[in-house]
Amino acid sequence: MTTQDFLSLIAEHQDKALLFEYAPKKYAGTNYHITEVKHITVDSVDCGGQVDAWKETIIQLWESPLDILNTKYMSAYKALAILKKVGTMKPYTLDAEVKFEYSNSTFHTAQLFVNDFVIQDQNLIIKLGIEKTACKALDICGIVDEVKDKVESCCTPDSGCC
Repeated sequence: MTTQDFLSLIAEHQDKALLFEYAPKKYAGTNYHITEVKHITVDSVDCGGQVDAWKETIIQLWESPLDILNTKYMSAYKALAILKKVGTMKPYTLDAEVKFEYSNSTFHTAQLFVNDFVIQDQNLIIKLGIEKTACKALDICGIVDEVKDKVESCCTPDSGCC
């Protein structure tokens, strides 16, 4: 989901509580805060020697121990106000993918992608998920079937990889 798509979604549902499902049936606590918004530029080189660059918006969610007794989720209205304020200070790249950085005492820190969203009663539920790492240079490295039991190393000196 792009940053623009996310901002539009929460603008459309400002009257709803904003929930984040970080794993099936597991939600960020009602005590979550938006603690940081990162405007990231990734400038990379993959194992095939290919260069790439893209932008991401990473919104950090943190569960405050001071608000542990909070029983209501943040509204989409409040989240939008926070994100709009950030946008006035550091403009968004609206076509950048939006990710959420989150952890709690039972879930490791991760950058999670938006897989989907649902409207359920008065809740806007953002369904987050992980994405496995992958080789972007499969063809260059000669890996044609990822499920093979044994694959020749793509990093041999004559493979064309870095």
